[in-house]
Amino acid sequence: RRLFPCFYPVLCPRTGLICSERDQLCSRGKGVSAVGSVPSVNLLPHFLVEPEDEFIVKNKPVTLSCRSTPATQIYFKCNGEWVHQDDHLIERTIDPATALPVMQVTIDITRQQVEKIFGLDEYWCQCVAWSTTGTQKSQKAYIRIAYLRKNFEEEPQGKEVALDQEVLLRCHPPEGVPQAEVEWQRNEDVIDPASDPNFFITADHNLVIKKARLADTGNYTCVAKNIVARRKSTSATVLVYVNGGWSTWTTWSSCSAVCGRGWQKRSRSCTNPTPLNGGTSCEGQSVQKSACVATCPVDGGWSEWSKWSACGADCSTWRSRECTQPSPGTGGKDCQGLDLQSLNCTSEQCPQTVGGAEDVALYVGMVAVALCLTLLLIVVVLVYRRKKEGLDADVTDSSILTTGFQPMGIKPSKPENSHLLTIQPDLTTTTTSYQGTLRSRHDTTGKFSMTNGPLLDPLPNGSHTMHNGKLNSDPAEFVSRLSTQSYFKTLPRDVANTSYGTFNFLGGRLTIPNTGISLLIPPEAIPRGKIYEIYLTVQRKEDLRLPLAGCQTLLSPVVSCGPPGVVLSRPVILSMDHCSDACLDNWAVRLKKQNYEGTWEDVLLMGEELVSEPYYCQLEAETCRLFSEQLGTFALVGESLHMGAAKRLRLVLFSDAYCSTLEYNIRVYCMDDTQDVFKEVMQMERQLGGRLIDEPHVLLFKDSYHNLRLSIHDMPQAHWRSKLLAGYQEIPFYHIWNGSQRYLHCTFTLERLSLSTCELTCQLCVWQVEGEGQSFGLDFNIAKDTRAVDSEFLLMDSNATALAGPSAFQIPYLIRQKICGSLDAPCPNGADWRMLAQRLKLERHMIFFASKASPTSVILDLWEAQHFHSGNINQLATVMADIGKQEAMIFLVSDGEC
Repeated sequence: RRLFPCFYPVLCPRTGLICSERDQLCSRGKGVSAVGSVPSVNLLPHFLVEPEDEFIVKNKPVTLSCRSTPATQIYFKCNGEWVHQDDHLIERTIDPATALPVMQVTIDITRQQVEKIFGLDEYWCQCVAWSTTGTQKSQKAYIRIAYLRKNFEEEPQGKEVALDQEVLLRCHPPEGVPQAEVEWQRNEDVIDPASDPNFFITADHNLVIKKARLADTGNYTCVAKNIVARRKSTSATVLVYVNGGWSTWTTWSSCSAVCGRGWQKRSRSCTNPTPLNGGTSCEGQSVQKSACVATCPVDGGWSEWSKWSACGADCSTWRSRECTQPSPGTGGKDCQGLDLQSLNCTSEQCPQTVGGAEDVALYVGMVAVALCLTLLLIVVVLVYRRKKEGLDADVTDSSILTTGFQPMGIKPSKPENSHLLTIQPDLTTTTTSYQGTLRSRHDTTGKFSMTNGPLLDPLPNGSHTMHNGKLNSDPAEFVSRLSTQSYFKTLPRDVANTSYGTFNFLGGRLTIPNTGISLLIPPEAIPRGKIYEIYLTVQRKEDLRLPLAGCQTLLSPVVSCGPPGVVLSRPVILSMDHCSDACLDNWAVRLKKQNYEGTWEDVLLMGEELVSEPYYCQLEAETCRLFSEQLGTFALVGESLHMGAAKRLRLVLFSDAYCSTLEYNIRVYCMDDTQDVFKEVMQMERQLGGRLIDEPHVLLFKDSYHNLRLSIHDMPQAHWRSKLLAGYQEIPFYHIWNGSQRYLHCTFTLERLSLSTCELTCQLCVWQVEGEGQSFGLDFNIAKDTRAVDSEFLLMDSNATALAGPSAFQIPYLIRQKICGSLDAPCPNGADWRMLAQRLKLERHMIFFASKASPTSVILDLWEAQHFHSGNINQLATVMADIGKQEAMIFLVSDGEC
């Protein structure tokens, strides 16, 4: 027999144990060798099937399998010890494709075997295969006893939540092997976040309801399960309630009295929304009553008959009466009957007709003399009244009010006929000879400037005239003089944020540059014969704190215009920015005014304005226009009606313009989105030498009581690192919501690993906790542009701060009067001021316009306030032409001619 060395283990026939003596000599076909007739191969065995991890459920044993080729022997080793041969079930086959031997072995592991070492180590088994070339070991398979404890470590708790509020239900499943899977049920139905995105299950098995709905009311159960058992937590009841909300007020009912004093009422209901599931009912009155006076109709009555006239040449006499005792009014009836009676005279009463050429000449001469005297008297009266008006040489000539606006005899049929807008006027037709200097309306270097006279005092010579003088070279002198008055003690001495001027009945405009704040004084707002020195200023928030309560927040700058107590014939228009989302469904916006004692009063609730009040507001997307018949200190305060209300925040990023150290600071300002606050921050950063590194961004900050978080990510770790200990910075909710914090910002301190590193790329994330947010990508060179804040970022306003008379308006004074005279009178086909308001998209304020003596003038005032810098007067002319009024043709001139 041929002998060869054997490398596989040998079974001891006496003990049944496996031994693995390396250099033992064996003869073919003896022992337990499986070589037999299988040809010898020089390949190491590899495993076709390896044992896998298993769990023992209750008392059921688990089976481990292993398969290898080419293999001459194959056995299991568990926890470092060979498994007895009798416990193996071996199958031998030949691979038909390769003719190589294939062996498969299986063993059973019982619970008792695993429990012998339970707590000391994990029970594992491994398969070992031999071939004539060598051995191979399979991966280890771990066998564990599966279980799931009964009690949850944390169970969900019931809650009562408001509609649209976020709900968090916590669940920590029982301990188990393998770890239990968790699912949530609502009223025994499984919740699937994939089909209902309002639900979200976190990685630690908590259930989040993003916005609670009425349908989300129910019993919620946390279910944990694995291969052993299935456990249910106690049910947690979630009750979604709805707080009641008032509907809008109905219109006022008609007066209860037909004639005289009566009552009218309006009502609202608690149905927007209706309180449900224990939600609070609406607070306040559901019905309001107001006294009213119905004007009684007056029927006309005849006066006494006059005496009979003398018998005339036609032999008739007459007498008359008038319907003035009383005159008919308020729908009363006219007088019935004749107002003139005549009778024939008797023959003896008729005078003899005599006359001749001399009588005719006498009568004609007397009539001529009477006409001459009448004309002379009219001329004297006109000259006297013209002198009494008080206009000086700068504005008395009507040519200055209409210069550059020559009427054209062409009417544009459509706005697209743009060639009509460039028709050159015939300047040779001008017949007036104005001796002053004519300036373009938009030439800011030559605007009407104001003189600095005493407040509310007339000019020294007693005549009220306007002078084309310049402002005092020291504006601080005006502010200092103003602050000496007892009722101006609270005014700030900030010259940069104060504008002032002197005005008469022609009106004018005050503007604080780069703040969006202006005061329009329309023509005729100041009574004729009066001259007022008027100021406009922005109050600092820390100097003048408003009493805010509950969900109230400051939405605008605090603006003062005065002096208070001046008499105005018409409302002025105060324009200022606001930072609300301009959705009155989310807000209760109130206008507050400071009285003489320094306390703040609510003078207007937006959306419920009364035309009889001296204040009226138009809320645009970013600007508030306040019509006011009184000057004073004003501010807009908003009270959120629900968590959907949002303020606009402006996010501005600055860094150091010069950086010579390894540390580099990035400052992120979170401010109200109004121009005055932005101007303050830009001026402060310019003084600090700051550098604007990105365009400002706008973020909606909701009234959800959640803080604002800021973080920086995705920095190149090889060059930069953050020196912050936390992953983010947080600004408290109330610091932002009350709006009284100035220069609110976070500073991120970064460190570059080398002074040669200049490129910085990162992501800045700003978000409200459990809300929406924004991410900004930053990519800049900290050494390339080391300029401080440039004036172009300050949006420098080159317009004059004070303009008086015609230079303050785009529409000339006399032309404005003609338009008002044409559109104020009602027109049957609607071609009057109502159509003008509709074309300018101001129809929401129809009731307010109708309450004014001249609705057209108020509409034009609002147009002037909205379009002073950007308005195109030709577009207004096109609107007038569409209405069918020929006055629009006077605007058809080029900008250069104006």
